[in-house]
Amino acid sequence: MDVRRSYREAAVRGASPVGLVVRLYEQMIEDLRQAALAIEQKDVLLRTNRIKHAILVIGHLQSSLNFERGSKVAGDLENFYNALRQNLVTLQFHPSRPRVAQVITDVLAVWTAWIQVELNETSPGVVAPRVAHASSGSGTEPQRVDWNG
Repeated sequence: MDVRRSYREAAVRGASPVGLVVRLYEQMIEDLRQAALAIEQKDVLLRTNRIKHAILVIGHLQSSLNFERGSKVAGDLENFYNALRQNLVTLQFHPSRPRVAQVITDVLAVWTAWIQVELNETSPGVVAPRVAHASSGSGTEPQRVDWNG
């Protein structure tokens, strides 16, 4: 019995639509993490399979965009998914651990926003903990934190 798979299946069965989006982002992050390891180990087959799966996840996320209900957000996500897909195709032909780390960082930023939406959906008024940011000096604007895997 694959415990991780059972856990994921249980999480999906009880998830809201926003929760499903969060789980898809988590899957994409895991795919990209494995692709980074495959690049490091020069495992072309694993890298190709993980990037291919991440692209399939992007397609699923993109297909569920509702342009009538959330035109601005849906348009922004459409642009993000297109850029993300292009970056992953480039990674297939020019594998680079720093590039995949940057893609993971970008996905984590959007995943964090979806976590906030999920928390607001399940517990209105609750503020999600913020991702740790480096101090910017002014204390008002967080700096971007990169994934180091």
